[in-house]
Amino acid sequence: MQRTKTEILNDLADAVVTMDENRAVELAKEALQANIDAYEAITTGLSKGMEVVGQKYENGEYFIPELLVCSDAMYAGIDVLKPHIKADSIKTVGRIVIGVVEGDTHDIGKNLVKIMLESSGFEVHDLGRDVPLKRFIDESERLEAQIICMSTLMTTTMVGMERVIDMLRGAGLRKRYKVMVGGGPISQSFADKIGADGYALHAASAVKKAKELLGIS
Repeated sequence: MQRTKTEILNDLADAVVTMDENRAVELAKEALQANIDAYEAITTGLSKGMEVVGQKYENGEYFIPELLVCSDAMYAGIDVLKPHIKADSIKTVGRIVIGVVEGDTHDIGKNLVKIMLESSGFEVHDLGRDVPLKRFIDESERLEAQIICMSTLMTTTMVGMERVIDMLRGAGLRKRYKVMVGGGPISQSFADKIGADGYALHAASAVKKAKELLGIS
């Protein structure tokens, strides 16, 4: 008996939550064979699973290794579905530039935030690590981003975040972008002090904050 669309989408989500990459691939193929829209299979199947993963991470049930393996399952399914996405069905909720500030090469936290943002429908442009401060601004202008996300794990490079905000002010661009900061030594009080618009303690809360900054429920 042919399985229902709801069953397939729920199983896609479950494959991500249970870290089953092979199952995610097979279910993605099944979704296509069942004529389920590829973009819907991603947003209502795989991405929904990643939302559950984010909640588990936030609640302390999952940790960084689990989060990374779950994302592998999600991206494996996406790789199958992506070639079949119709251009007019893609709906991004916002455009973000993200990177680790100059002088810091620690990028696991940044990568986790990127994964969670992408799984929530954001278009994320990853500048990588040790990013020259001016590049955050140059790329945001070029890509017409709405949010600039900066990360660092080192106290010595925290000042770079403030410099980017100062550079935005100096160029008359501060009101054009929302600025989010995060990383091990970063706190809400530091974010407030440097004039950032948002701070996220971890990847799951980064999604909530980004949506809040853009007025997305």
